[in-house]
Amino acid sequence: MMSVDRKQKETVRPSLAVEIAGLKLKNPVMPASGTFGYGEEYASFLDLEDIGAIVTKGLSLKPKAGNPTPRICETISGMLNAIGLQNVGIDDFIKYKLPFLREVNTPVIVNFFGNTLEEYGEVAKRLSDIPEVAGVEMNISCPNVKQGGIVFGTDPQAASQAVSLVRKNLSKPLVVKLTPNVTDITVVARAVEEAGADAISCINTLTGMSVDVKTRKARLANRTGGLSGPAIRPVAVRMVHQVVQSVKVPVIGVGGIVRAVDALEFLIVGASAVQVGTANFVDPEAMITIIKGIEDFCIEEGVSDISEIIGSLQL
Repeated sequence: MMSVDRKQKETVRPSLAVEIAGLKLKNPVMPASGTFGYGEEYASFLDLEDIGAIVTKGLSLKPKAGNPTPRICETISGMLNAIGLQNVGIDDFIKYKLPFLREVNTPVIVNFFGNTLEEYGEVAKRLSDIPEVAGVEMNISCPNVKQGGIVFGTDPQAASQAVSLVRKNLSKPLVVKLTPNVTDITVVARAVEEAGADAISCINTLTGMSVDVKTRKARLANRTGGLSGPAIRPVAVRMVHQVVQSVKVPVIGVGGIVRAVDALEFLIVGASAVQVGTANFVDPEAMITIIKGIEDFCIEEGVSDISEIIGSLQL
């Protein structure tokens, strides 16, 4: 007969619950923006109430058609995309996408962006009034068209200005997503924290390019695009580690996570949660597999709460 102690050990599940900027998540796994549509697109593949949060495709003030095709291509251990932030715009999001999300018992984090300070501020103001939106994720990897096209996220001052304006217009938890295409990501991280970010997610994609050697043409119509997938994970882990050491707000790790062990790397270096991106295209159930893998790891290691793993890197 199975001993009572052994039976209890096998039936007691570890707690995977985490809290990010006041948002209580049942586990630390969520999709990366742009890889999960508006949530409904994946509803037939997995139970949306099994993941920690739903992170929507990036929203802008007005609908955006995105870049011309081809705008996606595979690379070794990853992919390049130059979608161009195609989205329905905030009005259609409220009218056509929110009704579905309203029925899902999982926090909804809306990713958004702007090409001017005014656009960032206006979208933030609109999102602040929507009760179904639990929090927002601000994408600052966008060019400021009024300042010569400089990318908000590559200039600490520009990033600070944008975050400060959004903070004034927003009453919800604010996550700021950082670009890795900078010399020192910690400088920008500290700037957005001081400007009012409640949490930081990093990293966004790395700028890359791929060429068809037969045609001698770029494989993307936009020529360059964002590199994602397993190829960028070591870079992402390093940057998350640096940011965790530089700020006091929670950090969400993003970049090349396809297995539970990948997610655990980010948690161990100090990320409070993780986002899964490219893996969703390969396996729509990837996040569920990763959550189960994290739970199994905790059981094997005798970990009763995920907090015991977060920030446990031995230095």
